[in-house]
Amino acid sequence: MMAFERKRVLYPDVAPFKQWRLRVSHGHTLHVQEWGSPVGRPALVLHGGPGSGCSPLLGRFFDPSVYRVICVDQRGAGLSEPGGDVAHNHTDLLLEDLHALRRHLMLNQWLVVGGSWGAALALAHAAAEPAAVDGLLLRAVFLARQQDIDWFFQGAQQVRPLAWQDLAHALAADGSEPLLPLLADALLKGTPEQQAHAACAWRAWELSLVQPDASADPQQPPTGDALSALLRRYQIQVHYLMHRCWLNDPPLLARCTQVPAVPTLILHGRQDQVCLPQAAAAVHAALAGSRLTWVADAGHDPTHPAMVDAMVRSLDDYAVHGHFEAAAPRLLS
Repeated sequence: MMAFERKRVLYPDVAPFKQWRLRVSHGHTLHVQEWGSPVGRPALVLHGGPGSGCSPLLGRFFDPSVYRVICVDQRGAGLSEPGGDVAHNHTDLLLEDLHALRRHLMLNQWLVVGGSWGAALALAHAAAEPAAVDGLLLRAVFLARQQDIDWFFQGAQQVRPLAWQDLAHALAADGSEPLLPLLADALLKGTPEQQAHAACAWRAWELSLVQPDASADPQQPPTGDALSALLRRYQIQVHYLMHRCWLNDPPLLARCTQVPAVPTLILHGRQDQVCLPQAAAAVHAALAGSRLTWVADAGHDPTHPAMVDAMVRSLDDYAVHGHFEAAAPRLLS
């Protein structure tokens, strides 16, 4: 009789053992949280978005007894200040901030883990400072190419046509013009009412792709502080996407030649409609020695049980072995 291995689940939600602030250039101050063991294996976790900020979920993939999990709210995101500020906020400065953070912590190397935009920033960081990275775990790779951005705002309408029509209608678009510039105008230049309307419309569209099963029971639009946080998030995100995240000269795939030959695992849901699987395949081809595992049934949602199992299993095995080979044969593919 075949024995089936129990799926891994998230570790318990515990408070950070430390929260602190780091002053960086141009008047920005970053909020940093650390979970797990102060003497554990250092792991830098890069949140998505851009603009999303850290959440307790990001720390729950790691065994708190063996990892020191470090998560920084990137410029303008989360609890970093000034919140939502797009001035002096671009990828090169985020990379400088990661350098300053590592120097402040007096760490020589760290495992770098990122999902979606966090995966893109992880690759850019590894290319910029290859000696600082001793491993890479990339979930739901985003490459910030024009085709990736066009897919999210235009091409994905073929997947969720009714949800896309709702987004276009909220922006008073006739369907012929690109939606991203309209969102940028509303979020960065609109009245408070226009900004809130655009942010809620973007949220509904994103949820339709990330959690399609929730479309039959839509969540209520946020209000108050939650709405303010959502607006700051999308103001940062639209600012980055309008500039292709400053990753087009050179493109992120070209930068992969500078990424060190360290243990690298790419996890990508086969059903991901936000970051299409072709991006993961392209990164895998560009990174010699990397491993690519397709997670069956999972999409872009990091809380999908299959993705949680893959992430936790991989990080558990990395903590023991210092590589991902032990986990890979047991992952869904």
